Amino acid sequence: MENRLPLYKKLLVMYRIEPGCLGPQGADYVEEFCVFAKQKLKAHHGHCLRWAIKPRYDKSLPELEYQMKNAMVSQENAEKYLARFDIDKETFEESLEEALADLVDEFFER
Repeated sequence: MENRLPLYKKLLVMYRIEPGCLGPQGADYVEEFCVFAKQKLKAHHGHCLRWAIKPRYDKSLPELEYQMKNAMVSQENAEKYLARFDIDKETFEESLEEALADLVDEFFER
């Protein structure tokens, strides 16, 4: 199912980056890194996902959440949605973590 969906039917992947993930001066770079990471991830499952990469200044907010039409999507429903596109949620989340770690390295090598 590789047809592109309209934006309102795509699952939004909201990932919040803690400034500390970028090192001791992470707070100085986190905003710029979020823009960089979103650009790099945009094509990753772009047929069915949208991306929001934001700084995680409020630790009470989850690091990763899913949304549809500006409403939270439960983990169970996110898993069902991803499965419709043959994406295993656990594998997807693990590969996202790895991709973000690689992007941190790439960001600082620029």
